[in-house]
Amino acid sequence: MSSLDLLRQPKQRKLLLSAGISWLFDAMDVGLLSFVVTDLAKKWALSSSQIGVLTSINAVGMVFGAALAGILADRYGRKAVLLWTLLIFSIASGLSALAASFTVLCLLRFVVGFGLGGELPVASTLVSESVPVRDRGRAVVLLESFWAVGWIAAAVVAYFVIPEYGWQAAFVIGAIPALYGLYLRRAIEDSPRYLKGRQERGPSFGERFSLVWSRQARRSTIMLWILWFTVVFSYYGMFLWLPTVMAGKGYSTVKSFEYVLIMTIAQLPGYFTAAYFIEKFGRKFVLVIYLLMTALSALWFGHASSLSSLLTAGVCLSFFNLGAWGAMYAYSPEQYSTKLRSTGVGMATAFGRIGGVLGPLLVGYMRDQAVPVGTIFTMFFITVLAGAAAVLFLGKETKGLEIED
Repeated sequence: MSSLDLLRQPKQRKLLLSAGISWLFDAMDVGLLSFVVTDLAKKWALSSSQIGVLTSINAVGMVFGAALAGILADRYGRKAVLLWTLLIFSIASGLSALAASFTVLCLLRFVVGFGLGGELPVASTLVSESVPVRDRGRAVVLLESFWAVGWIAAAVVAYFVIPEYGWQAAFVIGAIPALYGLYLRRAIEDSPRYLKGRQERGPSFGERFSLVWSRQARRSTIMLWILWFTVVFSYYGMFLWLPTVMAGKGYSTVKSFEYVLIMTIAQLPGYFTAAYFIEKFGRKFVLVIYLLMTALSALWFGHASSLSSLLTAGVCLSFFNLGAWGAMYAYSPEQYSTKLRSTGVGMATAFGRIGGVLGPLLVGYMRDQAVPVGTIFTMFFITVLAGAAAVLFLGKETKGLEIED
């Protein structure tokens, strides 16, 4: 079945598009932050370390949001938690436009991150549980592809809005999802698997935590925690700094935004190719190959000396890194049974978000210490290789397997 066949099924199409648009708004908010800090660095005279703190505080909120939302979604339902996390991050994003100090902005970005971190694993679990096994991997990767659309939207907003109206206008636009939540409340339903399991008494959090680390699940849990940490560490360390890195190479703010927009567009074909290959060759194949190519692209980007080489490396980095993200979101829910799924994925995501905290902070510190960009991206090359190795040696292939109840 092709991606178009999947989208022709009304119920699945509605779920995928509804959850996907909420995912788009998540990505737009994260993407806007990467452009906002470039503008703020000049207007508020922020150091590289302060930029690292501002981008990392978002990820700190994601750690707590992912962990708590996963637990709550197993207890109260995927739909309810999805709606609440959407409202939390969108309202806090709008309020960020009113921040008059660095400290207040950091506090609001923590709340934004809490909502973002909670929504993402819950949305992927909801879609994964709601489609037939033959479509499951492709559906989740297609859901993830909305992330690329959100980043492209962020780049467009940054290019046209921030230079003209300032960073505050970008955050006001980030409040739009609050209105979308009103539609989403009526448009989606909880997954049949969750509703069926709700009729039976589920395990407590302590019991679910123990089961996630039980002998049967331990290997998958270790693999997922390594995978999520390395991918999130490298992604946020690289992509939240892209506009600033480009500006640091001597390009104007507008030109930097333009070049990052070009790189960002490559995310979409990265997702679509991953969506095709994931059902043809399997999850492990796509993850390992795309992660290896991400690592090589990072090494190339860090050592590129000309504009053409820089842009080409950035396009490859976006293509393979975001394709790997899509495969990772499809792969993760398939590691656990229904009663553990949101908890297991939420815990892995939360641990990964710690990498999202450390990545931007470490880059900010290294830039303050005048560490060359090539050295920084060599670090990401090694990190991504570690994630690929974890999948290769610890991961199991889940293509075509029914999700265990």
